[in-house]
Amino acid sequence: MELRQIRYFLAVAEELHFGRAAERMHIVQSAVSQQVRRLERELGVELFDRTTRNVTLTPAGSVLVDRARALLAAERAALDAIAAFRAEAAGGAGVLRIGTNVGLGARLERLLAGLDRRAPGLAVELVSAAPAERLQRVRDGELDAAFVRGISRSPGLELMPVWRERFVVALPAGHPLAAREAVRLADLAGMPLRIAPRQANPHLVDLVLDACRTAGFEPVLGPAFTTDQDTLAAIGAGGTHWTVFYASQAEVLPTIRTVFRPLADPAVPTMPTYLAVRPGAPARTLAPLLDACRDVAD
Repeated sequence: MELRQIRYFLAVAEELHFGRAAERMHIVQSAVSQQVRRLERELGVELFDRTTRNVTLTPAGSVLVDRARALLAAERAALDAIAAFRAEAAGGAGVLRIGTNVGLGARLERLLAGLDRRAPGLAVELVSAAPAERLQRVRDGELDAAFVRGISRSPGLELMPVWRERFVVALPAGHPLAAREAVRLADLAGMPLRIAPRQANPHLVDLVLDACRTAGFEPVLGPAFTTDQDTLAAIGAGGTHWTVFYASQAEVLPTIRTVFRPLADPAVPTMPTYLAVRPGAPARTLAPLLDACRDVAD
């Protein structure tokens, strides 16, 4: 029996739907079904009655629910105990494990500096992972908190708004628009937009495309956004393409043949950023983090 199987079982038991359980766990439905079947084989009982319309707990499944919750509570208690041990080993200041978001840029540097001022000696571990993995690791107690963008809810977690990210436009340095101090979206209507495929970053893509439509045009899509470096190099060399970056990210990106310009539209789109934590998370180390977030919020 694996704790992963217990988590999947409990998600299905609470949702009574394999599809919703998979969405909650941010994995494909087949993985949930496979792990629950494996757990049933190991235990030698059926945990769910499945029909084309309904999923219900069997008597054996009902017996396992409370034990499953106790197992996961014990896991969280063990992780908290280890965190306390690590805090004591670090001189009592504690260890804060944070999942980071791509593109935090200069804001992350300012945040870490603020944390150091507010909690001297607090050890900070930064963990980079995909959004779904980041959120799951907070649920599992492997991370104390994680930054996420766009989403406003995630089962089993508290999402606290910390700031809104402003956007800047990246343009070829030789383009006439680069001579302006700020650019309106409508001015970009005839230029191909380099942006990530929607499946890679749906919140960002939807926000940018909707803003273009509000400005009165359907953007022409150019080659996909790949990496920061390669996309900026291609824009600088191509002469007509554009893209968007978070303003705090643009602050730390070196450019030679491209420039960043703020948007001058009356209703400039911004991206909400949240700090994901477990409900009831200890405030001893999270309090200075939240204070530091407020310090760097524009």
